[in-house]
Amino acid sequence: MKLNKGFATLGALSTSVFVVGTSEYLIAGLLPQVGEDLDVSVGTAGQAVTAYALGVVIGGPLMALLTSRLPRKGLSIGLMLLFAAGSAISAVASSFGLLLAGRVVSSLSHAAFLSLALIAATRVVPAEKTGTAIATVVSGFTAATLLGVPLGALLGQSAGWRAPFAVLAVLSLAGTMLLAAVLPRQEAPSTRLRDEIRVVARRPVVLAIVTTAVGFSGVATVFTYIAPLLTRVSGFSPAAVSGLLLAYGAGSFLGNLTAGRLTDKSLNATVRGVFGGLTGTLLLIPFAVVWQPTAVAAVLVLGLLATATVAPLQGMILRHAGAAPNLAVSLNVGAFNLGAAAGSIIGGAIAAAGALRWTGLAGAALSLIGLALTYLVLPRTRRPAEEAGREASIAA
Repeated sequence: MKLNKGFATLGALSTSVFVVGTSEYLIAGLLPQVGEDLDVSVGTAGQAVTAYALGVVIGGPLMALLTSRLPRKGLSIGLMLLFAAGSAISAVASSFGLLLAGRVVSSLSHAAFLSLALIAATRVVPAEKTGTAIATVVSGFTAATLLGVPLGALLGQSAGWRAPFAVLAVLSLAGTMLLAAVLPRQEAPSTRLRDEIRVVARRPVVLAIVTTAVGFSGVATVFTYIAPLLTRVSGFSPAAVSGLLLAYGAGSFLGNLTAGRLTDKSLNATVRGVFGGLTGTLLLIPFAVVWQPTAVAAVLVLGLLATATVAPLQGMILRHAGAAPNLAVSLNVGAFNLGAAAGSIIGGAIAAAGALRWTGLAGAALSLIGLALTYLVLPRTRRPAEEAGREASIAA
C-alpha cells in the first residue's frame, strides 16, 4: 500500500512538473504572433523568455527562503496556484508589460516547485531509490520539452498565442487538485533560515552548484545552435532537423530515467560517466556533422546524455545538503538555467565568428571542467557497500 502511495505521489509530482516545464520555452515558438498582437518587435517579445529565466534564477531561491518553514503539501498547492495565476495573466494580457508580469509570476513558482517536488519525491521512496525518484520527477520536464512545448506552439499557431497559456492555467488547476488528493501531509520543516544559508555556504554544495552550471553550459553551447549546425554543415532539410530534434527529445527522456537507476547504484560513477561521455561526444561533434549518418548518431547520443546529468547532479546536492536542502536544491535548479544561458551566449559568440561547426570544442571543454569539478565535490570511489551505506545514512 505504501509503495502504491509512493507511485501516486511520484505520478502527481511528475505531471505537475510537466505543466510547469511546458511554460518555460513555450513562448519561444510564438514570438511573431505575440509581437504582432501586442505591437512590439520580435526582439522585444523575446524578452518574455529572458524575464522567465531571470525569475527562475533569482526568484526561485528567494521563494525557497521565504517559504522554508511552511508545510510542504500546502506549499506545493500554493505554488501551483501561483503558476496558474501567472498563466492566466499571460493569457489575458492586453499589453506587453502585463505579459511580462504574468511570465514573472509563473517563473516564481518554477524553481521553488521543482525543487520542492524533487525533495518530496525522495521522501516517499526507500533511500536506495533516490536517483530513480529524482529521474521520475524530471521526466515530467523532459516530456514537456518533447511534447508540451511543440504541441503548445501548434495550438498557438492555430488558435492564437493566448490559447496555450489558457490551457496551462486549466492544467495547473487540475494539477493542484491532483496534488491535494495524493500528496502525503508533512510537518513544516524544523530547519531555520540560517540553517538553509549555512548549508549553501558549505564548500561541497557551492562546488556542486558550480559543477551544474559549468557542466550543463557545455550541452547548451552546442544544442542552442543545433538546428543551424545540422542545416548549414550537415545539409539536412528543416523537416529532417525537426525529426532529429524529436529523436533527441526521446533520447533525453530515456537517458534521464536510465541515469536515475544508475545513480541509485553509484552516484560517483554515474556523474563522472555522464560527464566523460558528454566530453567525448561534444569533442567529436565538429567532425561527425560533416557526414549525415555520423551526424545522426551524434545527435542521438547527445540526447541520451544531456538530461542524464540531472539525477546525479541533484544527487550530489542532496548528499551534502543534509537536513536543510530546500535552498540548495532551488539554487541548483537555477544553475541549470544559468548554464543554459551561458552556453547560448558562448555558442552565439562562436557562431557569430563564423565557426559554427566548432561549438562542440567549447562544449567539450566546459563538460571536461564539470568532470574535473566532480572530483572536488565527491570523494574517490569507495567500496560499493561503504558507498551505499553512506548514501543511505545521508538520505535518511
